[in-house]
Amino acid sequence: MKGFYTLLFPVAVPYDHPLSYLRLSGYRYCALYERVMSAGPPLRDLTAFGSRLHWRSHFMQKLEDEPRIEFENFNHAYDGLRENQFNRDWFEAWCAGRTGYPLIDACMRAVCSTGYLNFRMRAMLVSFASYDLWLHWREPGMFLARQWLDYEPGIHYSQMQMQSGTTGINTVRVYDPTKQAQDQDPDGEFIRRWVPELATIPHTYIHMPWRMPTDVQHKHNCVLGRTYPLPIVDHTISSRTAHTRIAALRRLSATKEQSRVVLIRHGSRKDASHRLKILRAGEAQQLSFDFSHEDESAN
Repeated sequence: MKGFYTLLFPVAVPYDHPLSYLRLSGYRYCALYERVMSAGPPLRDLTAFGSRLHWRSHFMQKLEDEPRIEFENFNHAYDGLRENQFNRDWFEAWCAGRTGYPLIDACMRAVCSTGYLNFRMRAMLVSFASYDLWLHWREPGMFLARQWLDYEPGIHYSQMQMQSGTTGINTVRVYDPTKQAQDQDPDGEFIRRWVPELATIPHTYIHMPWRMPTDVQHKHNCVLGRTYPLPIVDHTISSRTAHTRIAALRRLSATKEQSRVVLIRHGSRKDASHRLKILRAGEAQQLSFDFSHEDESAN
């Protein structure tokens, strides 16, 4: 990857500089793509990067084609699903990194400090806001837009709606914040860095501090509910409730028709015919819920 970076950015800047990706946004798309594709044999990394450039343009085109998606649901069948149940206290806790879920809080504090997260963690933050806290995507989207150093409206608002399940044409992915913490930060290094309240607690409890006995809490100066919050929602209950609500809406014929319209206008042309057949047939494959990120034993 270091050689790949040197190819794209011959200027003497460390390839792992935390702000180095900003240089990428300054390149004109066509010039950058030509540089990548003319670099030599179609190496796997270069081919994958070229694909990412195409997807970048795909999402930017969505917003140019239909600017309203910055403010309104892609799929109007989802209007009113969350808007009237917005919990301001939960939203503020999410913004502040005070939800009681260590990886959620660490990610949000990192975003507010550095302006950057990898894709999976971005998706997890939006998933938690959408399904666990049942927040409409608009206000979380505006908050995150002010944080990202690589903010691009076309990509940002398309992803906000995809991750919150309001397009009607994408699989709904629900991330278990505890399992993600165990998988992505097994040693708790990232959590301890960004959530100093948990810095000294035993590793046994770093992903699930709410299981920490009272005497251990006092010993490590981390009293739950005072030093660090208890979970503001029960992930298992809230995510299943979200599933029930969205699944019921997706079964309606009016929702399926609106999803067909969205797919024709905004779906990837690469597999649009296959996805359209699925929608017309009323199958569940495309409009399914993905709980592959779940691990109920972790809660």
